[in-house]
Amino acid sequence: MRHTFGVLVENHFGVLSRVAGLFSRRGFNIESLAVGPTEDPSVSRMTIVMEGDERMCTQMVEQLGKLVDVIRVQALAPEAMVSRELALIKVAADQQTRASVMQVVDVFRGQVVDVGKDVLTVEITGDDRKIDALLEVLRDYGVLEVARTGTVAVARGADHLRVEPVVEAAAVGR
Repeated sequence: MRHTFGVLVENHFGVLSRVAGLFSRRGFNIESLAVGPTEDPSVSRMTIVMEGDERMCTQMVEQLGKLVDVIRVQALAPEAMVSRELALIKVAADQQTRASVMQVVDVFRGQVVDVGKDVLTVEITGDDRKIDALLEVLRDYGVLEVARTGTVAVARGADHLRVEPVVEAAAVGR
């Protein structure tokens, strides 16, 4: 089963290495890893996807929570999250196939973001199944290069993962 974690970490060097090392030491493979800044510049958000059973998921939540640089960990249930991935795909497209490739890309709600003499660069966002499906269709034309971001995800609705504001001692009791 696929598990997705939202992880808030302190934004400084070495944190990514420690988190990846934790997975490695446990013998777990990271299928997808996306890291970026949050609304607070001192905090980064990681979205980590791994394959495993419930025991492995629980173990990773507990182990991640023990890392010094980790602020908060949230296991995101598939039905309770919104997730997306971005892919840039270079596909062979000469004069005879260009219109056909563009039509396929349009069906998948992708965009052509660069045009060369015999190549189109396509941008698509969606879940991994949508991207995989477009890649499968484009293989018939000749996929030349693929760059994928990995999954980013947030909980649905009002549930959110963030650092709670610190209550200053002077503000308490006002």
